[in-house]
Amino acid sequence: MDKTIKIVVGLFIVVALVCAAFFVLSQMAENTPVPGSGSPVQGKVTVYFLYGEECPHCHNVMPFIESLKQKYPEVDFQILETWHNQTNWALSQSLNKNLGVKNAGVPEVIIGNVVLNGERDIPAKLEAAIIAELKKTGN
Repeated sequence: MDKTIKIVVGLFIVVALVCAAFFVLSQMAENTPVPGSGSPVQGKVTVYFLYGEECPHCHNVMPFIESLKQKYPEVDFQILETWHNQTNWALSQSLNKNLGVKNAGVPEVIIGNVVLNGERDIPAKLEAAIIAELKKTGN
């Protein structure tokens, strides 16, 4: 009888963990835009900032991204860590593939059909790209 109880308890724990994992993954999927669907928020310009947690160049660019996020509240900023988040990594791969980008790295910004890489290009060119996209959408 003791062995049966242990097996039942063990199975219960495994089922509970699997359910918890599915719940967490479904929550992540709801908050992730579908590749190729355009902007995650209809009628808004979307800026995808793709970064790696341990990337020093990414951390150098992050304050600039945050400042633009404050300056342009009408723009949908998707700040996505791609080194440790498989869903974000897959999205970055899909976006880059759709734009014909090979060997993409971080930090990377994608806005419309514009792809910017590195801590020099992003601060130098992103704001102009945002303004151009806003003009296209009439915002």
